[in-house]
Amino acid sequence: MNTEITIDNKLKEQAPNICLGVITCKVKVIPSPAELVQQLSSAEKEATKRFIQKSLTANPIIRSYREVYRSLRKDPSRYRVSSEALIRRILQGKGIYRVNNVVDINNLISIRSLYSLGSYNLRKLYPPITFRIGKEHEGYKGIGKGFINVKNLPVLSDKEGPFGSPTSDSQKAMITEETEDLLMVLFSFSGKDSIKGFLKEAERLLKAYASATQTEIYIIT
Repeated sequence: MNTEITIDNKLKEQAPNICLGVITCKVKVIPSPAELVQQLSSAEKEATKRFIQKSLTANPIIRSYREVYRSLRKDPSRYRVSSEALIRRILQGKGIYRVNNVVDINNLISIRSLYSLGSYNLRKLYPPITFRIGKEHEGYKGIGKGFINVKNLPVLSDKEGPFGSPTSDSQKAMITEETEDLLMVLFSFSGKDSIKGFLKEAERLLKAYASATQTEIYIIT
């Protein structure tokens, strides 16, 4: 299931430490079992102890996202990456929505690692896939959101156009109970040194709670 994904050179110029951690596998999408829900609740409590608003933006991983967004002329406070947005929801006492086992695993890894992750129904995508800078007039309807202007955002794009970003994904390839082929992407603008462990953790959780098979993990630079 190895999927062809490349990083555009123009984006690399703005983010020299960029890389993508990728997992592909077969999954069964179901409501999250109690054990997984408990792990999410524990991660939320740990994040509340670990962060305050000021220390969050000073974190090297979050700071790397914000710096790249500024270099792309995109306001990082308006277009927050999903990991920062998740932690801010927790700190505001709002908690994280429970969606399904795959989305909840995605969010659990994001909370623990502070990396932004996206999960996609691979059968809804049309490779090759490129991680590039969004163009003029490009955008899509976000999951649970209105239209998102992706001009100057780093975006994943297939033959039909952008479908995801570290900030918010489109409805096109969202994870539903019909999803069988999963593409999970970890976005890093701070190098690859620490991402392999989180990819292995995601793989373990997918096998335990989403019956993942035919798993492949790779890093793209």
